[in-house]
Amino acid sequence: MHLVTSLLGNADDPELHDVLHRLEHAGRVEWLVLPRADMARRRLRAVTDQGSEIAVALPRDVSLFDKAVLVLSDNQAVVLRVEAENWLCLKPHDQAAALALGYHAGNLHWRVRFDGAVLQVALEAPVESYVQRLHTFIEDGRVSIEPPAVAAQGE
Repeated sequence: MHLVTSLLGNADDPELHDVLHRLEHAGRVEWLVLPRADMARRRLRAVTDQGSEIAVALPRDVSLFDKAVLVLSDNQAVVLRVEAENWLCLKPHDQAAALALGYHAGNLHWRVRFDGAVLQVALEAPVESYVQRLHTFIEDGRVSIEPPAVAAQGE
């Protein structure tokens, strides 16, 4: 088991790039994929894609981030990846519906982002639970779910 008490850098850092590139070609880079909710944690145990056990015990002033290098040696690297986040895309049909939808999403403390006239809600539970909370908006035609109903992070 690897005990991680500090982060070694970002996989995109030029000084780490060549070493990681060499290890990746040798099949020696392992990925630790965590849900976004775990990124705020300082202590956790998890298993990489190749089965290595990792224990993270970081100081309070250090935060996990996507592409953080957790382990680096001559023959192995472990890099953190944040699990892709899914979004529910909602399109209000007019300005009044947009205000009501925004107010509703805010009262429910949903994490949102905007893509033009579309409000995207981060899915942290099954999509059906969000649709249930939005049923009056959808039933009366003020809001529609836009295809794709679930969009991957970064799209």
